[in-house]
Amino acid sequence: MPAYRDVLGRIPEPDVEAGRQCQGLLDMKTKPQGSLGRLEELACQWAALRGEPAPAMPRKGMVVMAADHGVTEEGVSAYPAEVTAQMVANFSRGGAAINVLSRQHDVRVEVVDMGVRVPVEGLTGVRHHRMGPGTGNLARGPAMSRKTAEEALSVGALLAIELAESGVTLLGLGDMGIGNTTASAALTCVLAGVSPDMATGRGTGVDDAGLTRKVDVVRRALVVNQPDAADPLDVLAKVGGFEIAGLAGAALGAASRRVPVMLDGFISSVAGLVAARLCPRVMPFLMASHMSREAGHRRVLEALRLRPLLDLGLRLGEGTGAVLAMGLVDSSLHVLHEMATFASAGVAEKSQR
Repeated sequence: MPAYRDVLGRIPEPDVEAGRQCQGLLDMKTKPQGSLGRLEELACQWAALRGEPAPAMPRKGMVVMAADHGVTEEGVSAYPAEVTAQMVANFSRGGAAINVLSRQHDVRVEVVDMGVRVPVEGLTGVRHHRMGPGTGNLARGPAMSRKTAEEALSVGALLAIELAESGVTLLGLGDMGIGNTTASAALTCVLAGVSPDMATGRGTGVDDAGLTRKVDVVRRALVVNQPDAADPLDVLAKVGGFEIAGLAGAALGAASRRVPVMLDGFISSVAGLVAARLCPRVMPFLMASHMSREAGHRRVLEALRLRPLLDLGLRLGEGTGAVLAMGLVDSSLHVLHEMATFASAGVAEKSQR
């Protein structure tokens, strides 16, 4: 049995009582009840997911998965496919935005080559779990086989479990792959039930003609492959990506160990949607870091019933928005652990009249 399937029955329910007790602790702090808004919600959500009323500060990890996409043959990106491998090398050197922000926020970064077209051998800190030299061109046939999709899901699930066992308690999902917004748009059409023109955005910055071409490519992919919305594995195999599958598996593996998952933008949120369609029990463990400028992202978050924590106009990927939102989780727990109570500070509480 593929490893990812083994975790599906191990994803627990949130501990609602732990969340309630956490709110009780916050209500004793020197502030009007609920006045810290979503910071308080975050702390209580964290408590419920971790199963403790006053959980420890998170130990943060980020998985950045990279792969190429055969659909770039259709001219759907403003950048050449070679950029994927070049950016993986940049990650290895610590020079990308995700590296800078992760250093600032004390986030451990794991980079995984899931199927970059040109093998990126010998790079420090890059794991190799190659499913192939990029997916097939989804505009002309399936992106990958069903078996390969399961293998990629399993890679992600096992990596997340490994990180959880090493002490990571909050996992972010990041991506790199020229062409992956096209695959994500196709997945969104099927899994969220929206049209190609609503799901497809400019990605790396294509012009109006490029956007029209990209929408047409997504439409053709759906006609050619006929993905079955009732079978999420079929959808993933036909119009997905190696890195998207790996990230979906990582979400499932993390949730099975009570590790909340911070989604980044469009691509990693689509991976979260794939995970949720495979196993709805994962949904409470998914957190939306921000609202991307990609057209389909809002639809994906609506399908996941998630509210983003930030809206900064980001559209880079890599996990950048997820790292920024992890800082809000930190802040919510600093309040929980360090803010004085009315009793300890000698501050009068609200009158009961």
